[in-house]
Amino acid sequence: MTVRDQLIAAFHATQSFKWDPDKGFKLASGLMSPFYVDCRTLMAFPHARHLVAQRAWEVIKDREIDCLGGLEIGAISIATSISDFVYLASPRREWRTFFVRKQPKDHGLGRLVEGVVRAGDRALVVDDVLTSGGSVVKAIVAAREAGLEVKEALVVVDRNEQEGRARVEQLGVRVVSLLTIDELMTGRPTAP
Repeated sequence: MTVRDQLIAAFHATQSFKWDPDKGFKLASGLMSPFYVDCRTLMAFPHARHLVAQRAWEVIKDREIDCLGGLEIGAISIATSISDFVYLASPRREWRTFFVRKQPKDHGLGRLVEGVVRAGDRALVVDDVLTSGGSVVKAIVAAREAGLEVKEALVVVDRNEQEGRARVEQLGVRVVSLLTIDELMTGRPTAP
């Protein structure tokens, strides 16, 4: 079984992918959808975090990256899991992590981007689910304003909806997904 297949199975085993064609689920955009992808639940399981990181390594191991991160809260566990995995991989990489606050702190340094990053760092923006692209775009814009070079974004699941991929690509950023909604649907267990 490939890592991709194991990750699909993990979404179903952890009930992180829900399907309800009758009632549906309200998305952040306010639109209704027959399926819901819950990466926060998925990332609560160590084996699932490992699979996300391992699948990401398969997809991005040849990239020149200094750091990775994205919008709080969803991107934090994803970036950390990938960073930890690649540190133990061969060849070893030390990709630092960062996260983008939804709004700057009103105390301390007042940063929007938190982490050990430097102007000119090659950054990979990560996110859990790509729908409209709003979270990924916000993270890219904030990272660039902090002086990071962002040419690529990685999402765990691309829902292939609401022109999310096109919206991100308009910023000159290539989108890489670990899975698509179609792959999750194909791997969905059938009713007995």
